[in-house]
Amino acid sequence: MIVAVVGGKGGVGKTTIAYNLAAACDGVVVDADLGMADLPAPTGTDLHDVLAGRADPRDCLRQGPVTVLPCGRSLAGARASDLTRLGDALRTIERECGIVVVDCPAGRRADAGVPLAVADRCLLVASPRSFALPDAIRTRELARELGTGLAAVALNRPEDVTPVDRIADVLGAPVEQLPEDVALSRSVIEERPIVATQPRSGTTRAILAIANRVTAGSNVGMGAGSIGEGNAIRQKMAVLHKG
Repeated sequence: MIVAVVGGKGGVGKTTIAYNLAAACDGVVVDADLGMADLPAPTGTDLHDVLAGRADPRDCLRQGPVTVLPCGRSLAGARASDLTRLGDALRTIERECGIVVVDCPAGRRADAGVPLAVADRCLLVASPRSFALPDAIRTRELARELGTGLAAVALNRPEDVTPVDRIADVLGAPVEQLPEDVALSRSVIEERPIVATQPRSGTTRAILAIANRVTAGSNVGMGAGSIGEGNAIRQKMAVLHKG
């Protein structure tokens, strides 16, 4: 299954949530922001090379606490990338690994629309701030136009007065709230997914709830020799109820 993580505006925590969602699903996270990559940097070939026809996406996977298909940082690499190759690259990784979480660029640019069109479903990351919500609504409309189902909305750093029910109604999907959390904010740069470092925290509970919504009804396996993503998430959620 391919899951696109989208956001109408930069700075809402999309990359951080994509990384931790992949950890919760035992999946691969793909940095598809060709011009402003934020996930851990490549140590060899990367998505730019894949989209230029120079590399197989399976050879670019960067192993770690979360397996990453990183993206290059150069403007030349971004310009040489052929977006029409992205769908095949994502499906290749899906066949190899099962769950593919795609960190999409913010907004409605072509490089955001392509992975969204390829995805089976999407997660919309939004800020509760009023100036950011119109962009979230436009991104929701783009997903609808492309026929990609919205599994959930991740509302990052909500405030006490945030109208969660109203946001869910407007965006047409269940909302999961992610509180302000330093460990979550630093999880990508430190490569320490919060589901591993703080398995009983409220933030981990929210990430696992999002993972449950995203994978609901899916029977896709997690690759050779591994368990299904639904079982993996249930095992992690069981930790929250121990003791």
